[in-house]
Amino acid sequence: MATQEGQQVQAPGLTVDELAARAGVTVRTIRFYGTRGLLPPPVIGPRRVGRYGEEHLARLALIEELQHQGLTLAAIERYVRQLPEDLSPEDLALHRALVASWAPDAPAELTREQLERRVGRSLTGSDIDRLEAMDVLQPLTEGADTFRVDPATLHLGVRLLEVPIGLDTLLASRKVVLDHTRSMARELTRLFRDEVWEPYQEGGPDPEQVETMKSLSAHMQPMVVQALVTAFQRSLRAELKDSFPAEE
Repeated sequence: MATQEGQQVQAPGLTVDELAARAGVTVRTIRFYGTRGLLPPPVIGPRRVGRYGEEHLARLALIEELQHQGLTLAAIERYVRQLPEDLSPEDLALHRALVASWAPDAPAELTREQLERRVGRSLTGSDIDRLEAMDVLQPLTEGADTFRVDPATLHLGVRLLEVPIGLDTLLASRKVVLDHTRSMARELTRLFRDEVWEPYQEGGPDPEQVETMKSLSAHMQPMVVQALVTAFQRSLRAELKDSFPAEE
């Protein structure tokens, strides 16, 4: 089984049709990306059938995010060529997170069948209830098998279904993350407003200055995300080392 953003894949992998369904693209798009060097070639299995894995899914997710950022195909090719060849699906998922738009993905409306195709597995009623509790999806109408899905958290939510942790613990962890990231965003916004924006406003509104500040904000956002991810990774390693020294 395989999904985007690093979910585990089991042999023999995915056919090109299965990869296309899982990634939400066409077979023609996958083959086109392959000819342009954006995707590595599949592993050729029995009967000369190409098999794809989690790396291909992670790369397709990254390409999709780069397209959302407005990059042209040529720019995406330059970006992908600069990536190390031995990046893991988890590394590719981190790249995707660092270039992701700050605007949330538009919710998708999916039937139960489409949802299961997207995540690559069947979902029990309990799975649906847990995803709903994690705010990954919401039924459009009570009792209906059609859902409003948050694409940004869908695959993470499905991966969490396999984690042997109670739902209460997952929800408490989610609250910690949301509370602290909102607090950081509030403080960074206040700092930007007080130290950068307001000094520019002292001389009165200036349309050119407004555009300059918008451009500055857009360029700062990816750097802030990268700084937060790096700081959190280091902090988490330090906390785990202190809490579980015998497991180092």
